[in-house]
Amino acid sequence: MQSRYDHLASPGARQPVFSRRGVVCTSHPLAASAGLRILQAGGNAVDAAIAAAACLPILEPCSNGLGSDAFALIWDGGRLHGLNGSGRAPAAASAEGLRSRGLTAVPEHGWDAVTVPGMVRAWADVHARFGRLAFADVLAPAIEYAERGAPVPGVVAWGWGRGVRAVQQRQATTPDPAQEHFLPLFAPAPAVGEVRALPELAETLRAIAETHGEDFYSGDVAARIADFAAATGGVLTREDLAAHRSAWVEPISARYRDHEVWEIPPNGQGIATLIALNILDGLSPEQAADWHTQVEAVKLALADTHALVADPDVAEVPTSELLSAEHAARRRAAISERASDPVAVDPRASDTVYLCATDEDGMMVSFIQSNFAGFGSGVVVPGTGVALQNRGSGFSLEPGHPNELAPGKRPFHTIIPGFLTRGGEAVGPFGVMGGHMQAQGHLQVALHTIDGGLDPQTALGRPRWFWDAATGQVLVEDTAGPDAVAALRERGHDAVVAEHSGIFGRGQAIWRIPDGYVAGSEPRADGVPMAW
Repeated sequence: MQSRYDHLASPGARQPVFSRRGVVCTSHPLAASAGLRILQAGGNAVDAAIAAAACLPILEPCSNGLGSDAFALIWDGGRLHGLNGSGRAPAAASAEGLRSRGLTAVPEHGWDAVTVPGMVRAWADVHARFGRLAFADVLAPAIEYAERGAPVPGVVAWGWGRGVRAVQQRQATTPDPAQEHFLPLFAPAPAVGEVRALPELAETLRAIAETHGEDFYSGDVAARIADFAAATGGVLTREDLAAHRSAWVEPISARYRDHEVWEIPPNGQGIATLIALNILDGLSPEQAADWHTQVEAVKLALADTHALVADPDVAEVPTSELLSAEHAARRRAAISERASDPVAVDPRASDTVYLCATDEDGMMVSFIQSNFAGFGSGVVVPGTGVALQNRGSGFSLEPGHPNELAPGKRPFHTIIPGFLTRGGEAVGPFGVMGGHMQAQGHLQVALHTIDGGLDPQTALGRPRWFWDAATGQVLVEDTAGPDAVAALRERGHDAVVAEHSGIFGRGQAIWRIPDGYVAGSEPRADGVPMAW
């Protein structure tokens, strides 16, 4: 009997992984291996996802840390649940205060960029609702890696080195006492294959494991964070940390052909993917496959998103209107045969980890966590190993903007987990990391899967494009070939071949098939799917 995967029998490109009982996909093979260990020990997909997530601040600290935020989409076997684990601005945060210092944007580094870290609470809340094993057992592999160390793979070594050099340059020109503990912890950057342990993180993870995360928000770790802020110019307090809660949310979706693509609702940028898919859904598959049309749809979607998306608890976000058929038709009509020039947005760089996990009972998890750009704010709390995020730089300082910085407000977020269903039945989790590439990467992977009929590994490996709103350029991966660049230029795009593939994100995906799962892991990263 023929299978849609028969073409994979020919040797060549990186192959997907097939599994009967469960899969874990991350950007780091040792994190995926830890998740697999938890599955084999009797844990479910949530346990495996949290185990992998807890390993990544040690294995890939240049992309996330214990001071990160997180989001999750969880298929419980019958329906999809969403968790928003983003933190809020401190109660003493002030847009006017930053403007009075002559600032027109929230700085990317130092205490001004720090919001309450939501990731640890997200781990605890997801585990409390869906986990099977003891929380301490789920975090045990991460503690082991932190204590004993782990060899550093190539892509992580590159990102680690880039981050350390950036902090060294900042400290050499404008020393910041809030960032002085970064270099002793993370520098020098490791070479490829070098074993690096982070024992301070092991102690903090042990406290998190023993208290189901509470120590981070109301115990000794919280006190250390708040005391260091008070001593070095920050406004984050013990009260800010103790008040933090995750939010269970209803996922939002767009129908594309005979599938549904799901995202976390604002304050994240996942809605941009859905707006773009709604625009393309009114076109033929041939039209939707045209990179010019895809780029134009993304431009329009991101322009809407950056103008209107903010924390819905504070600002009115017209989510239903943005996802309406009427709005899609208006935006679709704005696409012509030539490149457009919408209002530019600021696509800040981002360093993020995305992972997904499934189990033999049909539970599926789409999970993402991030410190944002580089190592985040550069603020490392002494004695804890906690590197704090710079998500506050996602706020606007424009007076009256929906996303203007305000106390207790959550910033605009780039990190987005994705999920795919067909007729209400789960297909599986997917995601692409990388700042504003994430919405664009979700779109491209979804199109390759739904219109192209590709398996997850092949869909993730297809050449990508990225619209850089700051420059107006369309960056094209070199594997696309010169004809792709020429075709975009003929339509009026400033298309160039990117210098490296790092701009195009790093994704993971697992699809449900009749006898189990088929999984893919980003060829632009170090990871491989781990299955049994």
